[in-house]
Amino acid sequence: MTLAILTALLGFAFVATVTPGPNNLMLMASGANFGFRRTLPHMLGIVGGVSVMALLVGAGLMALFDAVPALNLVLKVTSVGYLLWLAFKIATAASVEERDEDSHPMTFLQAATFQWVNPKAWAMCLSAITLYAPDRSLLSVAIVAGAFALVCFPAISVWAWLGTVVRQWLSNATRLRIFNITMAALLVASLYPVLGLGT
Repeated sequence: MTLAILTALLGFAFVATVTPGPNNLMLMASGANFGFRRTLPHMLGIVGGVSVMALLVGAGLMALFDAVPALNLVLKVTSVGYLLWLAFKIATAASVEERDEDSHPMTFLQAATFQWVNPKAWAMCLSAITLYAPDRSLLSVAIVAGAFALVCFPAISVWAWLGTVVRQWLSNATRLRIFNITMAALLVASLYPVLGLGT
């Protein structure tokens, strides 16, 4: 892989992970509700989950989906159902005063596992492998996965930080409720292209 292609790959991975999507919307909501430090495992789980997904997609999962088209429908239905459930949880999250001691942001494992039902993560990984590892050699696939591992954390941490910026303003229970409902609505809206309604 030439330096020019590697630079393009890093740029692709950064833009793909920094732009709005389910992960970043949930990180912003988590930063606002729990703060940056408590959201760190969620962020690290995304980094690990996306990197492993890119590796496995390039190592054979892409071929499996090509061979069994019905798996695409299963993935779509599962993704939509899970994202709708997450949107409901965000919309109905309790205020800081009402929150019980067991309330917590996503764990590392939960965030890593979520990538497998995250439509944007699938689109990012499939596109990256197609564009930057067309031969699907182990080295090329590993470089793609490594690129996501390198740029993902700084890209997504911006969203958790933005959540903390508005946290003080959200100390009012009504404003927090409106914020959470808005984040939930945006999460549902992110399903628009998944459902085949967008371009």
